[in-house]
Amino acid sequence: MKIVVVGGTGLIGSRLVEELRARGHEAVPASPSSGVDALTGEGLPDALAGADAVADVSKGRSFEADAAMRFFTTVTRNLLAAERDAGVRHHVALSIVGVDRVPGSGHYRAKVAQEKLVEESGTPYTIVRATQFFEFIRTIAEAAADRGGIRLPPALVQPVAAADVVAAVADVVTGPPVGGIVEVAGPQAYPLDELARTALAAWGDQRTVYTDPHARYFGAELGERALVPEEGRARLGGTPFARWLRPG
Repeated sequence: MKIVVVGGTGLIGSRLVEELRARGHEAVPASPSSGVDALTGEGLPDALAGADAVADVSKGRSFEADAAMRFFTTVTRNLLAAERDAGVRHHVALSIVGVDRVPGSGHYRAKVAQEKLVEESGTPYTIVRATQFFEFIRTIAEAAADRGGIRLPPALVQPVAAADVVAAVADVVTGPPVGGIVEVAGPQAYPLDELARTALAAWGDQRTVYTDPHARYFGAELGERALVPEEGRARLGGTPFARWLRPG
């Protein structure tokens, strides 16, 4: 198969390109650095020519609400239009578990809008919703920094290794369209504050993590189970957090 990976030079995209090539597919990374800008449409027709499937794993350029909405809706419209012209048979979009349960987050509202465009496009599709990546924990902690400490809610998260997300997306994009949502999560759930506390200690970061049920997560308050999948619904990655944190 020829598969175009939008956001193909990022954390997930670069690994997805490698994984698909290892499986014998023609994987084409599409990003501004490779001459393809899905936000402006530049280079899309040439990149999508002869493509069987597209995996959109682009992550946006800002968490600010209006910027995120512009990015995800514009990129998705451009992709879907170019895919129709090229005869692409499967559109895969990477999204977030719980994205429709955190309306206070502008970034999450933008991802919901992205999903809706895909669902209503008429293009055969699969939406892959993943939980927070292990690799994203440091960013979460830094965003919650407050007067020398870290302030986070005890809401549950079920983080997953980026490598496990890559394997799941590779399986989905090389298979038939689901016409719905596939969820991917890590093997175990943790309170968010506890997760950050464990990670910072392992990294030698001396800052205190304060538990605050009303602390904001990228601008939004979280319900206890807003970010975890429904029990028994998700495909579970095989990498435990402790092994990722201390490999070897």
